[in-house]
Amino acid sequence: MAAAQDDFESALDALPIRLENVNFEGPLDLLLHLIKKNEVNIYDIPISMITAQYLETLQLMQELDLDIAGEFIVMAATLIHIKSKMLLPRPETAATVEGDEEDPREQLVRRLLEHQKFKAAAELLHEREQLRAAQWQRPDERVAKIAGDEYEPELEVDLFSLLSAFQQVVQRSKVRPKVLLPPEQVPVEVRIEQLLERLSETEACGFEDLFADVKDKSGLIGTFLALLEMIRLKLVRVFQSGSFGPIRVYKRPRPADAPHPIGDPEAQRG
Repeated sequence: MAAAQDDFESALDALPIRLENVNFEGPLDLLLHLIKKNEVNIYDIPISMITAQYLETLQLMQELDLDIAGEFIVMAATLIHIKSKMLLPRPETAATVEGDEEDPREQLVRRLLEHQKFKAAAELLHEREQLRAAQWQRPDERVAKIAGDEYEPELEVDLFSLLSAFQQVVQRSKVRPKVLLPPEQVPVEVRIEQLLERLSETEACGFEDLFADVKDKSGLIGTFLALLEMIRLKLVRVFQSGSFGPIRVYKRPRPADAPHPIGDPEAQRG
């Protein structure tokens, strides 16, 4: 039993904290996102609920064919391990009489707090760098001048907030009246052109508006992947009104240092 506990803790400690990119989204980021979304105490994580939601998000990422690193699988196994330990009755031994047995979640909580601390520091440094290098005005700054001090600025959206919003779009699509039409497989690059054309008609649009003309799940997935590619190519910026508020997508001119599209011959020559 002690060997199993050692294996669990060593696997948990192996999960890296990466500070080279503030936008890095790993398993610890997903857990912190779920804890914040459910408004639960990080010191008293409802492990069954969080594990179920973590596995659901992981399944969605796999369905979207996103590149899931092995550490996500390690964390899934870790959560299941913690859940199984919490379901087992605690033996009434002399050791437990003298002092309470360590909560199976304690190692995970320590790791989350450590990650949260370093990520906050990295985000602060990133914000200062962005302020120094800013070359254009954020869309919400004009609104802030009108709304005054009580206005809550928009926050740049991370991957898991987008996934949560996409899950809601998928759930709502299930209750729509079914339209029996042959499925239309639209390539991601074509879908990008369609979305950019729509964004050209207005300064911005709501996240859910991107899916307004989609009739099937394959179209929903294609649209979401097109949005992720547009973010990667720096064609759009995505902001959210406060934590878990409405998400809006803003088109922007593609900067010179933007990545090349996947399969772009210019990228291969470079």
